[in-house]
Amino acid sequence: MKMTILVIDGQGGKLGKLLCESITKKLPEIELIAVGTNTTATAAMIKGGAKKAATGENSICVMSKKADVIVGPVGIVIADALMGEITPSAAIAVGQSNAVKILIPSDRCGNTVVGIKAVGLAEMAEEALNKISDIAGDFNG
Repeated sequence: MKMTILVIDGQGGKLGKLLCESITKKLPEIELIAVGTNTTATAAMIKGGAKKAATGENSICVMSKKADVIVGPVGIVIADALMGEITPSAAIAVGQSNAVKILIPSDRCGNTVVGIKAVGLAEMAEEALNKISDIAGDFNG
């Protein structure tokens, strides 16, 4: 059985694209699904290598139930985050999912996680990929 990873991103999709690129290169056997809160974010993740992608609140709600791992900015579990792109229903769906959640801190849009060292987007994506690789090893072993 393949592990399913759900990448969720919004706004311009820069983080989601970077995550999709990294995951498809390092873990090609993984089922990767990308969901953007808007079409720009979805298109960016498709450019990043996502073969399956969708857009919008309902897609987040449906796919959160099916994923083994959900990865994205910390705002995906905060209602009205990402400048209002994360609806309360989407935040609840992600938060209540049985999936392992890998949340990447961001100081944008009024949500700040303290105690985290300031690193670039690429380094955060790499750290997330390493955690996903660990989980994939546990999933298959």
